[in-house]
Amino acid sequence: MNTEDLSLSAEPAPSPEYEKIKVGELRLDSGTVLPDVELAFERAGKKGGPAILVCHALTGNQYTVGTEEQPGWWRGLIGPGGHIDTNKYEVITFNVLGGCSGSTGPTSMNPLTERPYQYDFPKITIRDIVHSQVLALRKLGINKVKAAIGGSLGGMQVLELAIAYPDFAELIIPMAVTPYLSDYGIAFNTIGRKAIERDPAWNGGFYAEGARISGLEIARMVGMVTYRTAPLFNQRFNRELKDGETYQVESYLNYQGQKLSSRFDANSYLHLLGAMDSHDIGRGRHGWETAIEQITANALLLGYTGDLLYPPEKVKEIAEALQEAGKEADYVEVSTDFGHDGFLAEFPKWGGILEAALEDLRRR
Repeated sequence: MNTEDLSLSAEPAPSPEYEKIKVGELRLDSGTVLPDVELAFERAGKKGGPAILVCHALTGNQYTVGTEEQPGWWRGLIGPGGHIDTNKYEVITFNVLGGCSGSTGPTSMNPLTERPYQYDFPKITIRDIVHSQVLALRKLGINKVKAAIGGSLGGMQVLELAIAYPDFAELIIPMAVTPYLSDYGIAFNTIGRKAIERDPAWNGGFYAEGARISGLEIARMVGMVTYRTAPLFNQRFNRELKDGETYQVESYLNYQGQKLSSRFDANSYLHLLGAMDSHDIGRGRHGWETAIEQITANALLLGYTGDLLYPPEKVKEIAEALQEAGKEADYVEVSTDFGHDGFLAEFPKWGGILEAALEDLRRR
């Protein structure tokens, strides 16, 4: 079990470790049994300290803290002396089931066929992702975490964890997430999905290794427009031309599309979009307002102004419903031009809120 000793280490927290843990056979929500499941993970911070589970978003990975040479996607938030202090806490992030950064997913070898799954990888849900992570944590000897934190698809995991495993986390911090994905969100996912599926290079989901899937680039461009706000785009690009013909905003979107397609698998993207579309914490639980009655963890919810996909007023509804159910819950709205991507930017603006919540939990 993790010790509750939160004393500051005299030495800086050691560099993160990167490993894989074998989960074994996993029965999915669909009833399909997935054999030989393993999850890749990052383990950073104080060994044996109170554990914090970080859940990544759609195109994220387990490299949350990273190193100085290769900073992780939340390095400005998590680290020695940071808002989530790795001199105090042990921070663990898994690459999600269905991902493409080392965990079992479409790029993995199917032990039954001895070929990569590719598009034959079974459909997964947020519940499957959470279940696999809990099994993995238990195999690591962690039966409870101090906090579970995540935004967007990561926030979906945090909400699901708190309902499916009520005693697993003392504090949950879901950010930029709602109880279920709206039709508006599904609409954008549909555009991204069609862009990939109608790309001849995708080849029905059985494309050659290293093939350039232009549809994935387009899907990323669509995503980037929904993740940010109009004021941010207008201020940043200001209708400037890069080479006399191409607008800077065009160049930016092309770059983002190519960057993602060079590191992310198109089938993983499709499977995770499907998991997001099916996200509904109230499914099979008589609605989301009934489902949250199972939550026993303290809750801190963050919404971000300008978030098209997960409007802050909808995030606030969760906190209000928890309060009405007699739960301990707070809501904070962060003012930002980054919109949905607010949870990936401007850490000094809202990181202290997380830090205070963790410290308050320690004092209690």
